[in-house]
Amino acid sequence: MIRPLLAAFFSLGSCGALVAALPVDPRRFDKEIAAFDRHDATNPPPKRPIVFVGSSSIRLWPDLSGSFPNLPVLNRGFGGSQLSDVLFHLDRTVLRYRPSRVVLYAGDNDLAEGKSPETIAADFETFVFTVRDKAGPIPIDFLAIKPSPKRFSLLPEQKRANHLVSEAAQRYPDVSVIDVFSPLLDPRGEPNGKLFVVDRLHLGPAGYALWNQVVGDHLTNARPAKVAGPAP
Repeated sequence: MIRPLLAAFFSLGSCGALVAALPVDPRRFDKEIAAFDRHDATNPPPKRPIVFVGSSSIRLWPDLSGSFPNLPVLNRGFGGSQLSDVLFHLDRTVLRYRPSRVVLYAGDNDLAEGKSPETIAADFETFVFTVRDKAGPIPIDFLAIKPSPKRFSLLPEQKRANHLVSEAAQRYPDVSVIDVFSPLLDPRGEPNGKLFVVDRLHLGPAGYALWNQVVGDHLTNARPAKVAGPAP
């Protein structure tokens, strides 16, 4: 099974051409991760939180705790990140909190930078393995890669990545893919521009309202989390 460090340097683009997926330095987010440390020092996070982690769709989620007032949620998104970045910073953004559940949004930027859907699925499996090894058999939810007007040309790759991640999730207990993709489409099956801000990439209030409903319904109806093992 492919792992992130063994994933191909090249991936197939939407036109079938070979497109380079340029390597990125995960330490470019060191300042953002350090800001989490400072925030924790003055604002202790909830015990056994549901950690939301991933790229800007997580970071920009308006008032995450207010969106899910009856749940101990914690926002640890850092904008511009790829799944490989989340893996690199996993100890400081997820595992240190001994989460009861993890909600992940990643893959959007990966595809934009030339990574293949297969690489995203492989990195997702590594994410599952690592979290389960360190935090025990806690539930893990993957928010499906969203369609956006700005990245409309990547829609086929987004659909394939979501499909491959869904297939991978089915191999593990308590690992789910939450369909936050379909609600963002218009009747023609294209990204609904009314749900995005002016950059045509990030969700606006109406888009997040839909995500609040879909994700909230999933978390409310989900089975209780199993108790994690000792803190890593």
